[in-house]
Formats: sequence, structure tokens, C-alpha cells
Amino acid sequence: MNIHKILMLRNATYVTHALNFFGVICIKNNYMGLLNLLFGNKNNMIKEFQERGAIIIDVRTTGEFSQGAIAGSKNIPLQAIGSKINDIKKYNKPVITCCASGMRSGSAALILKNNGIEAVNGGGWTSLNSKL
Repeated sequence: MNIHKILMLRNATYVTHALNFFGVICIKNNYMGLLNLLFGNKNNMIKEFQERGAIIIDVRTTGEFSQGAIAGSKNIPLQAIGSKINDIKKYNKPVITCCASGMRSGSAALILKNNGIEAVNGGGWTSLNSKL
């Protein structure tokens, strides 16, 4: 399906910006963005993960984490996430990742997924905290 058909299908009102990193055009409309169409609603995934007892992994540095964090979250800096895969698998729970802005946690979620762990990027920790 080409982008023009998607725009018509989603009743889009305007294009807000392009995510060059992923090559995806984000659509703002009255109902749901194109990313929700393609990847599902992240807020719904976070809620579902929470209901299933997800653990929250904050991938900021130890120094950043010590200045404020979500209660009960675990601090595993992004640089160490690859070496902690087996420990994370032992929890046998889905994972919500967070950081300062959502960039590092996106990388961490991808690393976890690529290693067979069900994970979602929760974004920035302060934003995620307000959703919990």
C-alpha cells in the first residue's frame, strides 16, 4: 500500500515530521497515527505489560538513576544490557525499558527483543512514571 492510500485510509490532517532513522512518516490525524497502525499503541502495550507483572529497566547511567527513578525499577545501564541478558531472562516477565528521553531505552528494547525477551520502549522515565 502506498503512502497516499494510507493517508486517505487514516483520514490524516497533516504530516508532522519524518523519522529519518526509521524512514517512517508520522501522521497526525483525528484517530490514530500511522505508527499506531503499523506498530500498535505503545500505551496499550505498556498497560498490558504492567498487568502481566512487567519489570521496568532503566538504562540510564548509575549517576542519572541515583538522581531520580521510577519506584521499583532496576538500573541496568545501556552499555551493560547485553551482558545481563541471562539475568533478565530469569525474571521470566515482560520488560518495559526507560531512560531520559526514550532513545537509549529504544535501543535497549531492541537488544532485549533480539535476544528473545518480550520488551517495549517505555520512553523517558518521567513520562513513563506518569502513565503507571
